[in-house]
Amino acid sequence: MRIVLFCENKYAIDILNPIQEHVTKQHLPHEILWYIHKPKIDSFPYADQVKWTNSIQEVYDFQPEAIYVPGNIVPYYLPGVKIQVFHGYAAEKKDHWIIRRYFDTYFTQGPYFTSHFEALAKRYGDFEVLETGWPKQDWIKENLHKYDAAREKLLRESGKETLILYAPTFSPKLTSLPYIKEELGKLAKERNALVVMKFHPLTRQEWVDEYREWAATKKDVLFIDKGENVTKYQLMADTLISDTSSTIYEFLLLSRPVITLGTISKDIYWENITEPGQLIAAYDHALTDPEAIAKRQWIVDNYDPYLDGNVCQRMLDGAEDYIRRHGVPKNRKLNLWRKYTSIKTFGRIKKE
Repeated sequence: MRIVLFCENKYAIDILNPIQEHVTKQHLPHEILWYIHKPKIDSFPYADQVKWTNSIQEVYDFQPEAIYVPGNIVPYYLPGVKIQVFHGYAAEKKDHWIIRRYFDTYFTQGPYFTSHFEALAKRYGDFEVLETGWPKQDWIKENLHKYDAAREKLLRESGKETLILYAPTFSPKLTSLPYIKEELGKLAKERNALVVMKFHPLTRQEWVDEYREWAATKKDVLFIDKGENVTKYQLMADTLISDTSSTIYEFLLLSRPVITLGTISKDIYWENITEPGQLIAAYDHALTDPEAIAKRQWIVDNYDPYLDGNVCQRMLDGAEDYIRRHGVPKNRKLNLWRKYTSIKTFGRIKKE
């Protein structure tokens, strides 16, 4: 099967790379081409290891049979079954449920998402739904204990007992950054914790500078600059503090406590506070309360229970099954507005 791993945004790379790794390690007879969208992605970490392009014309000439997409758009004129694999679990965001008609099938993360998209599939009648799990979970399964030694080193050097990750969103309207700094310092001191701060790459520079300078004056606060992936610190942390960020759901799937300040989520399965001064009490409650523990387990069971390391194989099997039943789609039928959006974003191609 000729496969395109379609990356419009940089976050897509880490989501799709487990598919590449699975095909390579298992020596599967698939040919993979990465599409890297140059206007939004300035560097590709696997450029020397895989076949890739930033030319939509080259993607078309490759004549893919399957295209895996974590974003919202894929050019309608490309051949191949167009597969939505999602960029996270943030179900409270309205655009998560918008059907833009670009996709032939949706590969969902777990029962909660499957039930919603199956209902939408019945309404629209032009796409299928298959529950596979999320590809990034295969990477997490394989690397769950990869950073244990690094975690223990940080705790040993800081003289602390537990590691708390602070990973806020970058959005000025939603972020907790202007309000929570002093309470983070109190939490670290009073609960013998090391607070590790990892910010989104798009965070305002003045906030980045402020927190970096503040952390430099503390022995129990560590600021991590842009170079490293937040997933590493999710796997190292015992508890996550955030606000409205997709990292919340990824962390909950590890069955570990989460505390947010002022989240916009309607359905909350973690500790949410409305005032920074409530942070320490919420931290204590999240660690010990049976109801809080049960809510975390509900997320695991319904958002993504597929922590078996076989998500990528299910995604490959799902694409091949779709092609067996329907053949390889030549293109996707869309209205004029969607066609215009597709061409405006990715350009035109020349067909032979």
